[in-house]
Amino acid sequence: MTWRGDARAVHAAAHGDGRPPESWDRDAAREAARRELSDPRYHEHDPNLLQRAWTAFWDWVQDLFDAAAGATPGGGVGVAVIILALIALAVALRLRLRRTALTSTPSAAVFDAHPRTAAEHRAQAEAHALDHDWNGAVQETMRALVRSLEERGLLSPHPGRTADEAAAAADLALPGHSDALRDAAKAFDETAYGGRTADATTYRRLTALDTALRRAQPVDTARTPAGRP
Repeated sequence: MTWRGDARAVHAAAHGDGRPPESWDRDAAREAARRELSDPRYHEHDPNLLQRAWTAFWDWVQDLFDAAAGATPGGGVGVAVIILALIALAVALRLRLRRTALTSTPSAAVFDAHPRTAAEHRAQAEAHALDHDWNGAVQETMRALVRSLEERGLLSPHPGRTADEAAAAADLALPGHSDALRDAAKAFDETAYGGRTADATTYRRLTALDTALRRAQPVDTARTPAGRP
C-alpha cells in the first residue's frame, strides 16, 4: 500500500468514512446545553426582577412617548408642551379647590351640650395652651368670650348660636370691635370645621379681645340683650 493509501486508511479509521454521523441525538445535546447554561456563573451580572420591571416600564413610557410624538404636531416638543400644560392645569385646579374649601368653611356652633361658665372655659383654654393645643385654646377662649357676654346680660343665651352670629351680636352690644370679633369667629370656625391649625399668636389675639370686651361698657346700658342678628 502506498503512503497515500496509508493516510486514507488512518483517516477512515479515525472518522469512519469521512461523512458526519447519519443520526444525531438532538434532545441529549439540548439538555446538556441547558444544564451548562443554568450554571450560576453565567448569571452573576443579570439584572434583578426590580431592575427588569423598571426597564420594561421605561421602555413602555418611551414607546408611548414615541407614539404620541408621531401623532402630535411638533413631535416630541409638542408632546412636552402638552404635558407641561396639563401639569399647570392640575396645579391651578388644586389651588382653586383649596381656596374654595377655605372660603366655604361653615360656621360652627359655639357651645356644646354641656354648658359651662366663662371662668371654666378660660381655665380650659389655659390648660390647652399649656399643652400647646392651640386649636383647643382658641375654641375655648371664644366660648369664654361669648359666655361672658351672656353672663353680663349683653347677649341673650342661645345654645345653637354660631360663631358668626355671636360675633355679630357682640358687635351690636359692644361696638368698636367688629374686625377683632370677625377674626375671632373665623379662627373658631377654621379650627373647628375648616381643618386649619391655630398658633400661639391667634390664641393671644383672642385672649386680648376677651380682656378688652370684659372691660368695655355698652353704649346704651338700658338696651335689651342682643339676640341672634
